[in-house]
Amino acid sequence: MLHQLAIVIAMMAANAGSGEADMERNSLVFDYFERAADNTELQLAWDAASEAEHEAWREQFEPKLLELLGRDPEPVPLAVDWAEEDKMETDLYTRHKVYVRSEADYWVPMYYYVPKNAQEPRPALICLHGHSGILPYIGEGDEGQRERSREHELDYAVKFAEAGYVVAAIVQRGWNETRHETPHSCHRVTMDSFLLGMTPVGLRTWDAMRVVDFLLTQDDVDPERIGTAGLSGGGTTALFLAAREPRIQLAMIAGYFCTFRDSIFTIHHCICNCVPGIMQWGEMSDVAALFAPRPMLIISGDEDRIFPIDATERAYAELEKTYALLGAQDNLDSDFFEGVHQWSNRKTLPFLEKHFGGF
Repeated sequence: MLHQLAIVIAMMAANAGSGEADMERNSLVFDYFERAADNTELQLAWDAASEAEHEAWREQFEPKLLELLGRDPEPVPLAVDWAEEDKMETDLYTRHKVYVRSEADYWVPMYYYVPKNAQEPRPALICLHGHSGILPYIGEGDEGQRERSREHELDYAVKFAEAGYVVAAIVQRGWNETRHETPHSCHRVTMDSFLLGMTPVGLRTWDAMRVVDFLLTQDDVDPERIGTAGLSGGGTTALFLAAREPRIQLAMIAGYFCTFRDSIFTIHHCICNCVPGIMQWGEMSDVAALFAPRPMLIISGDEDRIFPIDATERAYAELEKTYALLGAQDNLDSDFFEGVHQWSNRKTLPFLEKHFGGF
């Protein structure tokens, strides 16, 4: 026995010695993660060759995505608090401040725009803001916020309301009146939700789904024409909302649609963008494929430094394959404009009119 053990030890030593010259020693953690990502195969990437295969893929990927988004809160009956002391009137719309109960101990704040002189129910849009918070997205705040709103066209919620759409502009968890007292509210939201088996993306999409519940109770809203629009962190929520909520019939995603590998994984982003484990299963184009064949507009600036346009174009090309397979090429469009990390309204109103019709 001792003789056999000595032989094994000698063989291990010989193998170790012969491999040392060929082994590349690495102690750089980011190099390690880059290689780990390159060697991670997407287990449920979309690769359908027929509509039947697409449906079979959906039946696998959709529950996996919901699992990755973490546990949902316990449902509660719909309740709404109209804070009418904050109501605002213009010639074109009435803006209400509304709180929608999302779970037992959380109410979603939102600005609810209702067009004036509407003769019939209108399409509704759930508009989601990014990391600047809600104020520049509704054209308010201090002069710096208002300037950012003008320069980057952040006030798309207001523009849609002025065009005659019902708009629900949600205050996302972690910003403005919902924020934690520290300056790193998203970090706190993310860490706490992770520790509780949830994710910020899961919670924010859940809140938006509760707002859909609210919209379906409003006489001003056409229940068959509810869409979503979001930029940056709002684009994150809008994409995942579209993927998981069948009542959303149109989506406009700006300053987000790209690849996880080339953006969220590689470039510094807020931790709230993280969906743990997703790069084992699918890419952004796969998340968007769950929404197909419903109308989707992808908006991206060619100088967006945190969502590189070349990766966005590759992801869009992948998504085109899904829409083509489903015979819905006309439902997918892009606005790749000359600009930075911002919104663009070049195609939004024509896209809405094409797919939601006129008033």
